[in-house]
Amino acid sequence: MDAAAASWLVIAMGILAANLPFFNEKLFAAVPLKRAAGTGEAGRSWRKPLALRLLEMIVLYFIVGALAFMLEARIGNGFPQTWEFYAITGCLFLVLAFPGFVARYLRKRR
Repeated sequence: MDAAAASWLVIAMGILAANLPFFNEKLFAAVPLKRAAGTGEAGRSWRKPLALRLLEMIVLYFIVGALAFMLEARIGNGFPQTWEFYAITGCLFLVLAFPGFVARYLRKRR
């Protein structure tokens, strides 16, 4: 895989991973969440709170970062990263999550 294709793959994975917590009610789109016994209707799905969605985003940020690191190492020597790199990519990940946040919390539902 060349550098351009690897770059576009990381960008696409970043967009998908940043929006994944907002477009489903399952943990990492795989584990269904159930209500605790005695908290209302048993068996109904539980809505993920925002804190759990943000925690899921942090884990997905590190997964995408590991994928990017593996692709970079496969292409050639990896470059050393400092805290500024992680601060910028973390902010970029939050910006990429904005469409999912808007769809979940800011859009009017009829």
